[in-house]
Amino acid sequence: MTWVDTGARVQDERRRLRLIWIVSLLSNRIDNPFAYIGFCIGCLLLTALSLGAHTALAATPPRHCPDGNGGLSLPPGFCATVFADHLGHARHLVVARDGTVYVNTWSGDYYSYGHVDVLPEGGFLVALRDTHGSGRADVIQRFGDDSARGSAGGTGIALYDGALYAEVNDRIVRYVLPPGALVPIGKAEVVVSGLPLGGDHPMHPFVIDSKGDLFVDVGSATNACDIDNRMPNTKGHEPCTELETRGGIWRYDARKMGQKFSTAERYATGIRNGEGMDFDSTGRLFVTQHGRDQLLENYPTLFTSTNGHELPAEEVFVLARGGDYGWPRCYFDGLQRRLVLAPEYGGDGGSTIGVCADKRRPAFFFPAHWAPNDLVIYKGAQFPRAYQGGAFVAFHGSWNRAPAPQGGYSVAFQPLSEGRPAGNYIVFADGFAGSYREPGRALARPSGLAVGPDGSLYVSEDVQGKIWRITYHGPQDVELRAAPAAAVAGDQAHTIDIGSLPAPPGATREQILLGSRIFWGEAVGGTCSGCHGSDGKGSTVGPNLTSGEWSWGDGSWQAIAATIDRGVMRPRHSDGAMPPRGGAPLSEADVRAVAAFVWAISHQRPSVGRSSDRP
Repeated sequence: MTWVDTGARVQDERRRLRLIWIVSLLSNRIDNPFAYIGFCIGCLLLTALSLGAHTALAATPPRHCPDGNGGLSLPPGFCATVFADHLGHARHLVVARDGTVYVNTWSGDYYSYGHVDVLPEGGFLVALRDTHGSGRADVIQRFGDDSARGSAGGTGIALYDGALYAEVNDRIVRYVLPPGALVPIGKAEVVVSGLPLGGDHPMHPFVIDSKGDLFVDVGSATNACDIDNRMPNTKGHEPCTELETRGGIWRYDARKMGQKFSTAERYATGIRNGEGMDFDSTGRLFVTQHGRDQLLENYPTLFTSTNGHELPAEEVFVLARGGDYGWPRCYFDGLQRRLVLAPEYGGDGGSTIGVCADKRRPAFFFPAHWAPNDLVIYKGAQFPRAYQGGAFVAFHGSWNRAPAPQGGYSVAFQPLSEGRPAGNYIVFADGFAGSYREPGRALARPSGLAVGPDGSLYVSEDVQGKIWRITYHGPQDVELRAAPAAAVAGDQAHTIDIGSLPAPPGATREQILLGSRIFWGEAVGGTCSGCHGSDGKGSTVGPNLTSGEWSWGDGSWQAIAATIDRGVMRPRHSDGAMPPRGGAPLSEADVRAVAAFVWAISHQRPSVGRSSDRP
């Protein structure tokens, strides 16, 4: 039984006893005037007692949150329950007025590097209800197209005017929701189709305002509109024609069916990947941006290990029609708090501003590479007053901070006033990743946010497909306090026994040891573990190196060294291209050492190392 259940039952019992007492007095017709006076006083006392008890219950935080907060670390007074689990790769979600939760799930190569991605049977859309008030969904139903019908699911989802809207592949569709129905009955209608797919950011998150304007993000196909995507010292396309169909926000009419994607509906430009969007109470539309990658790796003469991993900042904009927010020519330097010219377009590492002086600045920003996957403005009444009108941001977590420790994998909160920061942000929820804060080994990566009609906050993640419901049980007048930092493994923690690894023919133990230190970023500024994971088992941006399967070469020590040396400009099975030598200042001897280590972990005995955390 939860704290909320206990409080409700106490209240119900008090109401029952009061009703019995009143009926008994009335049945005696209250002939005695003193009894009548006693009756009136008793009613007042019982009412005061009931109200006082209710206030006390509402102001007293629970002694223990159920089930250990579902593994999360939260500020005092907040509790989390696991609302649902194993839903697939849960992305964005929305909550209806009756408390029904709808979530969109995704699939594809992004989730399947190095392992078989087993998806739940049924459609990619999921409806969930908690009919017992336990904080956990007991009714779960999948609907919509499944993979057998050619669907890969999607990210975006919204409710508007009695209908559910969802992203499916290259289109946004509309399902009519009959009153009281859990899932739609009829077929989906296509609102807009032909949205660009492929490239680095093929998802299409969206929001709908009260007038029916549908704003959809169309992320960039490249890192920085570069001629050779993610390769060292490349130049940017001039002009960047990609901006005609990517890297911005498009606007459509949610009430009109059969619309086609075109350049004419572009609403704002220069936004590399704006996954999180929400309106505040005045109608301002806040949009997050995933900042560009690989400044240090691709331009090592302009950046250093001191600042390279801290650039660029993750921005949040207030969207304006016709606004240009700078990508790809500009990036936001959070250390200098200004937009500066990108190296692909003549930038010198942060001194030159150039055309960036005319671009729109962010309303606020966060540390580099945290990957803001969703944003919601808190308009509920359950949380303390300090949260009213502020922004929760779900951070999917970094890969491009290696060899420095990775960051994100959390939910942050930014207090706001009049659309501007009203204080510093806090980490509101932590602990999603578990022991390993890296993309390949994280137990969960926050991907979606929604506020329920009772003011509860819902958080989705796309590794195991889990949803948490976060509630508050405490006084309203409290200051913002960050969640206690979640415990993680050491910065360079790993569980591979170097001494037991086999050596490739001709390699030495010393080479394997050096290669492991470079791989983990302990020497020469190696970046390998950022993409391939500290265990080598891969991530969403780098393939599994322990499987023994090779896309380039025959898997020999020499072939692996050749691949590391020249890089992978157009990867076959991973989302992130690899610059030559991983973008690190490796010598030929360093390359051979890393190749020896990679060969060794691909030939290790099954008992060596750890079992995979991945599903």
